This record gives sequence, C-alpha cells and structure tokens, in this order.
Amino acid sequence: MVTMKKQIIIKDKNYFESIDEILKENNTKRILLVCGNSLEKLKINDYFENLDIPVVRFSDFTPNPSYNSVVEAIHLYNIAKCDFIIAVGGGSAIDIAKCVKLYAEMPASENYLSEIIVPNNIKLLAMPTTAGTGSESTKNAVIYYNGKKQSVAYESCIPDYVILDSTVLQSLPLYQKKATLLDAFCQAIESIWSTDSNDESDEYAGEAIRIIMKHKDNYFNNTESGNEAMLMGANLAGRALNIARTTAPHAMSYKISTRYAIPHGHAVALCLPKIWRYMIYNLHKCIDPRGSGHLESVFIKIAEYMGCQSAEDAVDVFEELMTELDMKAPTIKAESDIEILVKSVDMKRLNNTPVSMDEKNIRNFYTQIFKKSIYS
Repeated sequence: MVTMKKQIIIKDKNYFESIDEILKENNTKRILLVCGNSLEKLKINDYFENLDIPVVRFSDFTPNPSYNSVVEAIHLYNIAKCDFIIAVGGGSAIDIAKCVKLYAEMPASENYLSEIIVPNNIKLLAMPTTAGTGSESTKNAVIYYNGKKQSVAYESCIPDYVILDSTVLQSLPLYQKKATLLDAFCQAIESIWSTDSNDESDEYAGEAIRIIMKHKDNYFNNTESGNEAMLMGANLAGRALNIARTTAPHAMSYKISTRYAIPHGHAVALCLPKIWRYMIYNLHKCIDPRGSGHLESVFIKIAEYMGCQSAEDAVDVFEELMTELDMKAPTIKAESDIEILVKSVDMKRLNNTPVSMDEKNIRNFYTQIFKKSIYS
C-alpha cells in the first residue's frame, strides 16, 4: 500500500527559530532560494536578508516552468556550491526546487528527464504562498519540455520540511484565492474516487473537504483563521493526491490552462463536475477493481464530507460554488478548438479514473464546458 512520506510541518508563528534549528542540524553552508518576485513583500524576506548563511536566489522562471529553467537552477545550485534548498512561492517555485533536489547530483551532460534517478541526501524546505496546489506535500512536479507538459514523480521530490504561514495569503489577489481553493477542492475529490485511493488518502482528502467547506467564506474574507485553515486544507489535499494520483479532470485541464492562460485550479474545476456527474450515472462502466458498489459508496462519502444529502446534490453544490465565485469557462475562438483540446488529452492518464471513458466522452465534456462560446 502506498503511504505518505513523513514530513516536518511547522505552523508555529515563530517559525524563523525553527528554520535556524533546521539549518544548524544540517550543517548548512549555502542555500539555494527558489522564489517568485512576491518574496519581497513577505516578512520572511527580511529573515533571508539578515541570515548569516549565504543565500543564492533563483527567480528566473514562469508560471508554467520550463525544463531550461530547471537546468539553470541546477547549474546555479552547483556552481554556487549550495547544500540546502528552500522554496518560497506557489506551485511553480516549489516544483523547480523539487527538480533541483532530484537532479542536482546527476550528470549535466545528459537530459535529466531520461536519466535513471539516484536518490540523494539534499534537504528541501518548502513554504507555499498559495493555498491550493499542495505541491509542498507531493512527489509530483510539472515542467514543460519543448512546450510539452512533463510530469516528474519521485518519492525523493517530497520536501523534508514545510512551513505553513497564513500571513503570506493576506496579499493574494481574490481571483487567485478562488483558483487555488478550487485546485485543492478538486485534488481532494479526485483523490477519493481514484482507483489508487486507500484509507490513508481518504482520511487526508475527507478532512481537506471538510476544512474547505467550513472555512471557504472566512478564507475569501481574508481572515487569519480562514487563511490558516485553507493552508492546512491544501496541504492535506496534496497529501491525498500524492497517494491516489490524479484522474480525468486533471488530464483534461492542462490544455485549457495553457491555451487560455487561466490558472490550473480554474481549469480543473471547469472539468470536474461534468465528469463527476457522468460517473454517477454510469456506475455500470466502473473499472475500479473494488467494484461498482464500492464506487457508489465513494460518491456518497464525498457528498457526506461536503454536507450534502446525495451524490447528485454534491455536484450541484460544487457547480453553485463555481457560479457564486464567477469562475466561468473562457471564450474559445472557434469550434475547432474542441478538437485541439480533445487531442491534447493523454488517454493513458485516465487509468486512475474509476469509470471507463473514451475520446467521444472527452469531446462531450469539452463541448458541455464551452457550449456558451460555441453556440453564442
């Protein structure tokens, strides 16, 4: 059975002292800090400015980080003789830091993506500045090689230490808060119905859903308690996904995100309810080895976590949330875009989805998502 790697999670408001202790324990000589430009607005920036240990910063990356950015970060880590990695930022910053940790001691003359991974002892501390990706608690990293999405997934990618500081969410734009909450919500839901789910992933995902449902209003109102809760909810959703892996909504979302320049959380949330409702009404097509009875109980379980009376009600509540948040589908230029989206889906990535579906189903889902654009 797949389980989650043990991490040290720090929620103490005086976490600077904890970082000091971690750096001392690891006899750290020089730090590679992977961060976005928003770091300058955070209180931890002053900590790095006054730290006795040299800090080498890497910020040369985009929201969908490229393989070249990873190579540059690895080169900087090695040329500067760093021995510890800290990532402060959203999923992109953390994903680059994970790749540096994974590849830093491997030959630079070869393409890292094709090399055999040899685990190392490099330590990674991650501090998420959004509450949604859960990247700080997963073995997965997403980078783009020659414009194509590449999923890197190794247990050694998982950060050793995580800092959850709710103050970093105070300046997050409202739209980004919406997208990241939806990202965590979708991760938790998919983790429960995935064919790879188990008791541990269900426990993480169920608690994440309860937190999101209970604290979403306070989170959007930017209260300290709401921000604290959502950071924990996103972390739990990431832990669940680390075990259960993604399903069809994620597979369908990637091209929407890159083609229409919307955040991943927004894109995956457009896909999820269409697939969810289809699966509820097609239990006879169940491919989970545990059977259709198990899957039916899974949909009931998700509804209970959301405080709903039935599986259908749960989908309705999710769609109502999308309407309430005004998270609409982007406008497509032509109906031909649907075929571009359909062809972008790697059907192999649907293996964790508990109900069988084919290209025709995928086309129907996209048509439902973008019907207002197509027929307006």
